[in-house]
Formats: sequence, C-alpha cells, structure tokens
Amino acid sequence: MNVCPTIVITGATSGIGQIATVELARQGAHIIFTARNENKAAATRAAIKAVAPGARIDVHYADFTSLDAVARVGAEIAANCEHIDVLINNAGLHAFEQRITMDGFSEMVAVNYLAPWLLTNILRNKLISSAPSRVITVASEASRRSGRLQARRDICSTSAFTRLGSSKLYGRTKLMNIMFSLELARQLQGTGVAVNCLDPGFNVTGLGRELGFAATLERVLKFLNIGNPQRGASIIVRLATDPAFGRESGGYFSVNDARRLSPVAPGDDLVAQQELWSVTSELLSGLWIGSLQVKA
Repeated sequence: MNVCPTIVITGATSGIGQIATVELARQGAHIIFTARNENKAAATRAAIKAVAPGARIDVHYADFTSLDAVARVGAEIAANCEHIDVLINNAGLHAFEQRITMDGFSEMVAVNYLAPWLLTNILRNKLISSAPSRVITVASEASRRSGRLQARRDICSTSAFTRLGSSKLYGRTKLMNIMFSLELARQLQGTGVAVNCLDPGFNVTGLGRELGFAATLERVLKFLNIGNPQRGASIIVRLATDPAFGRESGGYFSVNDARRLSPVAPGDDLVAQQELWSVTSELLSGLWIGSLQVKA
C-alpha cells in the first residue's frame, strides 16, 4: 500500500465510520468520504484536522437513498482520483418502519445493500488499476437473524414491518453484504484487489437513532462499558491497513481478534451468492452516468 494511501469511505460522518476515518487520517491517509449533510461533513473534517492538521480530505455529497445520486458520486470519485487504495463500504441504517425510496426499494435495502453494490461496481476498474487495493464492507452478525433469503423477493420487497420485525430485514441486508463481498472476491481473484467483509460487533454510537429513548440507553450502556465503538472502528482500520489483509481475500472477519467467521446459510452457498449478484446486476443495469454503465 502507498505511504499515503487514498481511502474512500462511506458513513464517515457518525459512529464507528467517523472514528475509523479520523484514525486512518491520523495514520497518513488521503481521505475521500461521502456525506449527505454539510454540517456533519464539516464536523468530520474538523475531527480529522484536530489529529492530522495536514491531512488531505475530499468530500462528495450524496443521499444514498437515491441510486442515481450514488451513481453520480461514484462517477465523480472515479474521475477525480488517480488511484484508490481502499474502498470502505460502511454507510448503513436500521429503520424501524418501512420507507420506500424514489427508486421503489425499501430504504434499508437501498442504503445497506444496493448503494454499496453500485458504488463498488462503478469504482471497480479504478480499484483494479490501483492494485494492490482493497474493498472492505461492514456487514454484521445480525445476518444470522435474517431468515431464509430469496434474492429477487427480498431485494424488491416493500412490505410493511413492525419495529420488532425490522431486525429480520436489517439482518437480511447484512447477509446480502456478506454474499456480495464473497462473490466479488471470487470475480476479482488474481487482480490484486483484496475483498473482505467484517462484523463490527455491537456499538452504542448511533444506536437506534429512530428510538425516542436511544440517547438515554446509549448513556447507560456507555456507563456500563458495553458496546464501545472504538472496537468496531478498530476492525475497520485493521482490515484497511494491516498488510495481512492485503494478502487475504474472500473473508468475513469478527471484531473479536479478526477471526474468520462462517456466514449463516445461504450466505456460504456459491450458487446463492451468484444468484444474488445476477439479480442485483439486472435490477441496476439501467443506471447510467454520462457514458458510464453499471458493469454486469
């Protein structure tokens, strides 16, 4: 990896993503992050400058509920970067009620799965030409609560759900992240691009932003030293910088000592991974930015 690596990260304006971004900048990285809110982007920039005054920082604005916006920002980054050493797909949310995006997808599916799939695909050639490089996707052991996954049904479903039922859909998007990562690793074998995903564990930062009692719960958990977000951020940083993870590809790693995890079924099934990729590619293949078409 370059002495001053270029790292693209999403979800950098809060939570473990912000902590990881600040640490990567402190270690000398050129940070390119996406943001939806200018005030939050300014806060992340200030946090970086506080520990790394000379850090190079670029911000690209996009609302990840819009796939057109994701495609646009991906094209901007690809055009403006000579190389990308690491792409970190970290942005995500846990919604407690169903909301449908302008593209007709469930918001959680769009933000947690379709947006990183699309952004990675648009930056794919840049990552290959920048090799050795890395793609890191933040998944979750919440995937084990996903239930049986059917690619087309679960990507396209906009059925209502309860607050309690939201956990299954959230877990399903994280299972999709794992399957996407493992299939991409296979496709990029031999290119010099290492593709891995991770479970950041339970983190209190940003916990249940849509819950009225979230702030109180977060204070209690911090007092009890439960869910320290530094742990979740540290596994992201480790996969982005540790030379060992530049040589490994196709892994799903735990926040606990970066040990390998086996995905819950059908996450570990080659045919299911390929089907998910095929369905996703078909659904997004009509997206264009200028002369850029989504790569199938």
